[in-house]
Amino acid sequence: MDFITNDLLNIILIILFLFFSTASLFAHIFNLPGNIFILIEALLLGWYGQFQFITSKILIILIVLVIIGELLEFLVGIIGAKKYKTSNRAIVVSIVFGIVCGIIFAPVFLGFGALLGAFFGAYIGALIVELLSNKNINESMKSAWGVFLGKIGGTFSKIIVGIIMIIITMKAVLFSI
Repeated sequence: MDFITNDLLNIILIILFLFFSTASLFAHIFNLPGNIFILIEALLLGWYGQFQFITSKILIILIVLVIIGELLEFLVGIIGAKKYKTSNRAIVVSIVFGIVCGIIFAPVFLGFGALLGAFFGAYIGALIVELLSNKNINESMKSAWGVFLGKIGGTFSKIIVGIIMIIITMKAVLFSI
C-alpha cells in the first residue's frame, strides 16, 4: 500500500467521517441515536489523529451537545403535546407506541417504515389514550396531532444539533491541519 500517502489517507478518513456522520443525521428519522453515532465517529477520527485535532475539549463539547440534543427532543416533544392539551399519560404512551411501531415497521419500505411507525405510532398511542380518557374524538385527534408535531419538532431539533456537531468536528480537523 505504498501508493496511499498520509495525506491521501487523511482525506479518505475525512470523507468517510462526512459520509457516516451524514448517514447518522438520517438515523434520527428512524428514531436511532444519530448524535451518539456522530460522537463515536468523531472519537474514532480523534483516535486516528492521536487526539491532536479532536482534543478532549472538543469531545466534551460533543458530549454536551449530545445531551442537549436529547433534552431538546424530549422538551420540544412535550411542549408540542402540551400546546394541544395532551395528557401526561398520552405523552408517555405515545413515546412507547412510537418506539414499538418504529421497530415493528422498520423492515417495511426499505426501512422507511420505521419513520412512519415512529411518527404515526406516537399519534395512534396518544389518540387511543385520549379516547379512553373520555375526550371526544375532535379533542383526542387534536391532542394526538400535538404529539405528532412535537415528535417532528424534536427530531428536527436533534438533527440541527447533529449538524452543529459535524461542523465543530470538521472545523477542529480542517483548521488544525
